[in-house]
Amino acid sequence: MSRLTVRDLSVWLQGAPIVRNVSCAVGAGEIVGVIGPNGAGKSTLLRAACALIPAAAGAAVLDGQEITAMSPDARARAIAYLPQRHVLHWDLSLSQVVSLGRLPHVSGMDRLTPADRDAIGRAMEIAEITAFADRRVGTLSGGELARGMLARALAVEAPLLFADEPVAALDPYHALHIMELLRDLARSGRAVLVVLHDLTLALRFCDRLLLLQGGRLIAEGAPQDVLVPERLEAAYRVNAEYGVRAGEPYIVPWTRLPGGGLG
Repeated sequence: MSRLTVRDLSVWLQGAPIVRNVSCAVGAGEIVGVIGPNGAGKSTLLRAACALIPAAAGAAVLDGQEITAMSPDARARAIAYLPQRHVLHWDLSLSQVVSLGRLPHVSGMDRLTPADRDAIGRAMEIAEITAFADRRVGTLSGGELARGMLARALAVEAPLLFADEPVAALDPYHALHIMELLRDLARSGRAVLVVLHDLTLALRFCDRLLLLQGGRLIAEGAPQDVLVPERLEAAYRVNAEYGVRAGEPYIVPWTRLPGGGLG
């Protein structure tokens, strides 16, 4: 059962501190949300934790081993990373894009095994993109491409999934579907770390939340303990309305407070 532990992680980019002494953890069976205003350091935290950018200090440890000490192949098999922005340099079919998720397991796409093809098919079915598997990615909508890129990450079948704003380009139906999927992945034994801006989705679907502001971790805990009025005012400069529907809580940012919008 995999567990990621981040210890006193700091990141400086172009001389500026972006992440400052952040410590956190996510274990198998959990979906942990990373929230905070624009510029809080959420995406940088994910990228540094999986060694896509160097940390200035601290460490990220997966099952007792520092991630920076792992070979690139071992790291790619252990951590599936879904970036915030999707950049594709070739006009591939969507199924070919999803197949790239199996690269950590094979030496070439011409060597896909039946097990690899089964993993690709499962990922596409879960993401509900099988119907347009043969379409070229240049013909897809932003939401269709976002689901395809998630399927590529799922095809890795890694024990740890990092997802950076996976619902940003999606309509409400598919945003709910993706969050249900991530929750189900966690319940099946994966560890999921996800960056979110939608506070209701964070409140409903995450087991724990990490609230960042100015690169610092200012709150961590159960969603209902993190998303309290005083923290929303301090971090986001907003007031919110709270409620419960069918036994599940929701939160709606309602009014702006003076001094916000600087991130």
